[in-house]
Amino acid sequence: MHPLLEKARLYGIVDLGYISPDSVSSATKELLAGGADILQLRAKNTPLDLTEALAAEIQPLCQEAGIPFILNDHCELAAKLGVDGLHIGQDDGSLAEARALIGPSMILGRSTHSLEQAKQALRDGFDYIGYGPLFPTPTKLGRPAIGLKEVKDMQRLVGSQLPAFCIGGITRDNLQSIITAGARRAVIVSDLLTSQDISQATGSAKLILNQTTLTN
Repeated sequence: MHPLLEKARLYGIVDLGYISPDSVSSATKELLAGGADILQLRAKNTPLDLTEALAAEIQPLCQEAGIPFILNDHCELAAKLGVDGLHIGQDDGSLAEARALIGPSMILGRSTHSLEQAKQALRDGFDYIGYGPLFPTPTKLGRPAIGLKEVKDMQRLVGSQLPAFCIGGITRDNLQSIITAGARRAVIVSDLLTSQDISQATGSAKLILNQTTLTN
């Protein structure tokens, strides 16, 4: 496993679908203070120059905290800024195409929506995966929830070999249910970003995740 990801449990996303550009720095600081192990900037339908400016705000905050900073979607911008990692979806090209732009050492993650896609991402050589959405979520409108049925198999077959972060409609209230189903790592977005105290909410989620080991 990639050394920066090996012990990561909670993946936070600074998502402009839930916060304004003016709130990016404060939300980043609170997610980091609460214990997020990885941080991604997700800026769908945002002008590239604004995305670059926001990434430039987040990057030094993550560096100071010693937390990997991941950029969603923008291969060329990730390479230009020298961020820690890039996350791409199923329709964003192959690992080889991304590697040609970002180089061999940058963390590269893939969204997966089924057990077979998760296994394929492992075969392809991605550094980590997102697996979901487990539950319906406005973050992924039009993407059907895949449920919890195959989480245990996914963790056994894929998550034992690379970090696999379950995603999609996960909240502090249902987090224990996905752990019971077999998940060991999670992405939580709206439940953290829309809470009155992002840092406290992040800390609560991290505490729940830390109550189980990564290996069982």
